[in-house]
Amino acid sequence: MDTNNVNSQNGLGVVRLTAFAIGSTLGSGVFSISGDMAANGAGTGAVLIGWLICGIGMFALMMCFYELNQYRPDLKSGVYSYAREGFGDYMGFNSAYGYWIGAMLTNVSFATLLFASLGYFFPVFGEGNNLISISCASVFIWFTVFLVLRGVSQAATINLIVVIAKILPIIVLVLSILFVRAFKLEIFLDNFWGEPGGLSLVEQVKATTYATVWTFIGIEGAVVISGRAKKSRDAGTATIISFFCLLLIYVMISVLSMGVMTRAELAALGNPPMAGVLEHVLGSWGAIFVNIAVIVSLTGATFTYTMLASEAAYEPAVQRCFPKFFAGENKRKAPASALIISNIVIQVFLIIVLFNESTYQVFYTLSASMVMLPYLLSSMFYLKLVFRKEGELGQLRGRQQLVQRIVAIGGTIYGAWLFYASGITYILITAILYTPGVLLYIWSKNEAGEKPFCNKINLIIFIVLVIMFVASVVMIGNGTIKPF
Repeated sequence: MDTNNVNSQNGLGVVRLTAFAIGSTLGSGVFSISGDMAANGAGTGAVLIGWLICGIGMFALMMCFYELNQYRPDLKSGVYSYAREGFGDYMGFNSAYGYWIGAMLTNVSFATLLFASLGYFFPVFGEGNNLISISCASVFIWFTVFLVLRGVSQAATINLIVVIAKILPIIVLVLSILFVRAFKLEIFLDNFWGEPGGLSLVEQVKATTYATVWTFIGIEGAVVISGRAKKSRDAGTATIISFFCLLLIYVMISVLSMGVMTRAELAALGNPPMAGVLEHVLGSWGAIFVNIAVIVSLTGATFTYTMLASEAAYEPAVQRCFPKFFAGENKRKAPASALIISNIVIQVFLIIVLFNESTYQVFYTLSASMVMLPYLLSSMFYLKLVFRKEGELGQLRGRQQLVQRIVAIGGTIYGAWLFYASGITYILITAILYTPGVLLYIWSKNEAGEKPFCNKINLIIFIVLVIMFVASVVMIGNGTIKPF
């Protein structure tokens, strides 16, 4: 593979590719990680270990996506095509379905946090989960649907404003803590190993999993930009630079925040936690600044994920993985059917938020849970290619071959770690969300004139999923688990 190959003389260079990758991945998680980790019981030591595991594992996982993009460019549909090619059509369907549900849950989380931030200025919105918040969130989301149906895409100017809104509070927070000298080593060390009698170190580290995964959801999208690169090598360089820039940002925010306020104080902060940290350092204007930035950022992010959720259903339908009615377009070539169906589901979840008074953390945790399977299947597929030495991978020797094996093994181990760290409760909850998808799978197979579950392994997987679904329903009924 020639990494110096020129894709396009007018393609993007390293700097623009890096900016694009950072902007598309940096989301709402950056505004809440310090408070969310503290609320989950993680001490400063566990947070550092959690970021170390995430840094190594997510980098390996990201490189799996990058190498798949390079060595199997024929697989155009990302997580769906990787899972289908490696493990059959039913696992391919589940990968696509999980990614679709995850995208919709992300939008629900965004909408809830958006109105929680508005609640700082207008108390009537509360924590973003009361009647007025959900009503306004519903109107806003359907307004974005209206715009997309009319063929309105996210303009470059809007995207630039959103990226600035994400970056500025981070710069202000870091500089303020350093120049005001708000960071206190004794505070940082006070709860380094967690509270006495609290969670064990392993449990604390596991408690950081969802927050760390949430901040990197979308990193796989960075590899897609390789087609826009001036050179293939530029895309690889930009992907690596963007990843380490994001990791540095997240670690700095976590570490500095834990040297400014105690774990208990961080855990008690309102939404978004970064606003509370900056208010502690600079006063009320710091909270005002962050909340405005969050509102601008999430307004753009909600618009983006409205389109992303519809595309996550539209593309599999084009590939005949989802029922063909998801592939319906209007006269402006917008994916109308997938867009409307996706937002009906989002509306249902918003109603669930209202009746359960759920927070944005609940839905980003569920979103992270849903994408764990697509991530694991993609890394396992790359592991399969590497050890079978398929295609150009079979021509690699020595150091190059060793590097590819380390990447494949590392990505797969991290994908497995995510399931282990999530715990049986969330695995059962995701089974509730995955199982109804079988109706769409059977529908699509009937449209293709094929029998579903003709493969015994697929049938066994489905049976196991149904058993987990039943167990989840029983446990929800007796109050053992609470999904929302």
